Amino acid sequence: MSAFGSQSMAAPLRRVLMRSAANAMRDADRTAWHYGPGFNPAKAAAQHSALAELVTASGAEIEWIEDKADGLSDSVFTHDPSLMTDRGALILSMGKPLRAKEPSLHEETYKRLGIPILGRVEAPGQVEGGDCVWLDARTLAIGRGVRTNQEGIQQVANLLTPLGISVYGFDLPLWQGEEACLHLMSVISPLADDLALVYSPLLPAPFYQMLKARGIRLVEGDPQEFAASNGLSLNVLPTSPGKVIAVAGFPRTKAAMEAAGCTVEIFEADALCIACEGGPTCLTRPILRQ
Repeated sequence: MSAFGSQSMAAPLRRVLMRSAANAMRDADRTAWHYGPGFNPAKAAAQHSALAELVTASGAEIEWIEDKADGLSDSVFTHDPSLMTDRGALILSMGKPLRAKEPSLHEETYKRLGIPILGRVEAPGQVEGGDCVWLDARTLAIGRGVRTNQEGIQQVANLLTPLGISVYGFDLPLWQGEEACLHLMSVISPLADDLALVYSPLLPAPFYQMLKARGIRLVEGDPQEFAASNGLSLNVLPTSPGKVIAVAGFPRTKAAMEAAGCTVEIFEADALCIACEGGPTCLTRPILRQ
C-alpha cells in the first residue's frame, strides 16, 4: 500500500499529485478556458517546471498524472478534482463543465498508485478542492459558491462524519461573477496550523469567527496586490509549517508573511498562474502530509 494521508494544510509535504502543463495546455483556446491575455503555452510550461523544481527541492515526491494532449487544459490545477484523507481519496465533482472529465484522471492515478478511494461526490453534487480547507485533522471547512453546492457538501459530510470529521459549509460572495471563480482558498491560505494568510473583506463572517476562536493568527494580504492579481497574491503553497512557495510580483504580501515568521520562495508565474487564475496551491494535490 502506498503512503498517503493528508488532513492538514501545512504539515510537511511528502508526496504530491501534479500534471505537466507541456501537453495539457499546449493547444488551449484562451477564450474557452477563460485565460487572460498573458497566457502563453510554452512559457506556462516552463514556469510549471520551475514550480515542480521548488516542490522537489522541498523534499516532496511528485507523482505525475499521465502526460498526454487530451485538451484538458485546467487539469494542471490538480488541487480541485480530488481531496485526500487519512483513509484514502475523495473523488470530487467539478463545478466548471469544461473540467468534468478531470476527476476520472485522478481516480485512475490513485488506483495505479495503490491509494484507496474513500468515496465519490456524484451529480448533482459539486465540490472543488479549492473550496476545501482543513482547520485541523477533524475539521473541514467547505466554501459554498459558484463551483461547490450544498448537495456536494452534504455528500462529503456523509462520507467524513462517520470518521469523526466535522464538515462545515460557508457561503462565499459572488465577487466578480460566475466565470471568475472565487474559491474559499481564494481568500485564505494556511501557512501553518495556527497561521493563515487572508483577505478578510471577502471571508465569510462565521468562518472568520471560527478562525479567531481557534486562535489562528491571521496575516492580512495586501489589498492592492489582491485586487491586481484577482486574488493570486494570496495563493501560496506551504511545503512545511512557515515555509511557503508563492507567485513572484507581490512584495507587500511576501513581506507580511515574512514579518509573521515565514520563509517565502517565489517563482515567475505570469503566463501560468496570473493568466490562468490558479496559483501554486491549485497546481498541487497533496497526497501525503506528515
